[in-house]
Amino acid sequence: MPETENLKILLVDENRGRSAILERALVDNGQQVIAILDSGENLSAQVAALQPDVIIIDLESPDRDILEQMHTISRDNPRPVVMFSDDNDSNTITQAIVAGVSAYVVDGLNDKRIKPLMDVAIARFREYQALKDELTLVKNTLEERKIIERAKGIIMKRKDCDEESAYQLLRKTAMGSNQRVVDVARNLIASLELLG
Repeated sequence: MPETENLKILLVDENRGRSAILERALVDNGQQVIAILDSGENLSAQVAALQPDVIIIDLESPDRDILEQMHTISRDNPRPVVMFSDDNDSNTITQAIVAGVSAYVVDGLNDKRIKPLMDVAIARFREYQALKDELTLVKNTLEERKIIERAKGIIMKRKDCDEESAYQLLRKTAMGSNQRVVDVARNLIASLELLG
C-alpha cells in the first residue's frame, strides 16, 4: 500500500452533496477518489473489482448489511476503513470495529480532519495486519511441528530408532527429494493412513 499521499479512495456516502464536499477535500489533500457509491450494497464486490487503498464510509448509522459487508471485506480483501457516523452507540461502534473498521468517527465529517484520520486508520490497519500475519505464521509453524513430531514417532516405532535418527532420516529424505521436511512428514503420514 502506498504511503498516505495519492491513495486510491473508495467513497461510500448516501448523501450526494456531502460526498461531493468530501471528494473535493480528498482531492485537495492529494488523494484520488476512484469511485463514489451511494450505498454499501455489493460493497465487497466493488472493493474486489476496484482495489482501493482506503475505504471511507459516511453514514448516519451503519446497519447490519453494511457491517456484514465489512466482515466480508476484512476477511477476503482487507483494507483500511474510515467510517463517519452520527451513531455514537457503543454497541454499534464495537460491532463496526469487530467488522474491520479501522477508525470510527462520531460527530460528522470535517475536511480538515480527513488526512490525520486516514493516517491513523492506515497505521492501525497495518499494525493489525502485521499481528494477523504473525499469528498465522505461528499457527502454521506449530501445525508443521506437530506433523513432524507425528512422523518422527512413526519412524521411531517402525525403525526402532531414537528421535534424532528419525529426524535425520526425514531431513535426508527431504534433501534428496528437494522438499521441505514438513512435506516429507506429511507424505509419510498420508501414505500410512492410505494403507490403513
